[in-house]
Amino acid sequence: MKTALLILLITFSLNSFSQKKQQLFNGKNLDGWSVYVSDPKIDAASFFYVKDGVIETPGVPTGYLRTKNEYANYRLHVEWRYPETPTNSGVFLHTVGPDKIWPTHYQCQLKHLFAGDFIIQGEGVKATVRDTVYLSTPKVKPIAPKMKPSSENKPGEWNSYDIVCKGNTIEIKVNGVLQNYATGCSESKGGIGLQAEGSKIQFRNIWIEKIK
Repeated sequence: MKTALLILLITFSLNSFSQKKQQLFNGKNLDGWSVYVSDPKIDAASFFYVKDGVIETPGVPTGYLRTKNEYANYRLHVEWRYPETPTNSGVFLHTVGPDKIWPTHYQCQLKHLFAGDFIIQGEGVKATVRDTVYLSTPKVKPIAPKMKPSSENKPGEWNSYDIVCKGNTIEIKVNGVLQNYATGCSESKGGIGLQAEGSKIQFRNIWIEKIK
């Protein structure tokens, strides 16, 4: 009887978690996402595409993949790797406004060895990181450096970002290591984006979980 009750409780807990967790990438196509590329002559389907169950982009020219829906108060999980030469990319949070290079957003940096840096982009957008107020202007998009030495895996290996956006705060972990924490963010809702900026990069296992 006790064993049956325990199994029932575990099953209920797992089902509850799976209902909260929302996959942003289905492993088959880019449903729910839109592509923006800086060169209008580039075919969007050749710029971001699904290959062997992962999202891939050649990384050039510059651009990004952006969710069609906007989100607030969530836990985000993203896995990435550079299959060739590691260069630069990023994960966009609270992306708002028209598509351009670059839209208003906060960025969790994916530049090689700098994952965990926090970039503030968009006129008047601000955030406080370790008692320093960072304000973005048309000429300056400030970067709040990560807290610890790089916690990235070796080039070619998969890495994970675990990001918590709650109210006006953003917490960033790279492979389980807390690398940044921002408060007083002036934006708290928007699209989620994956950046192309430098070389081939792949993404997989992208999901969010709503939090209160």
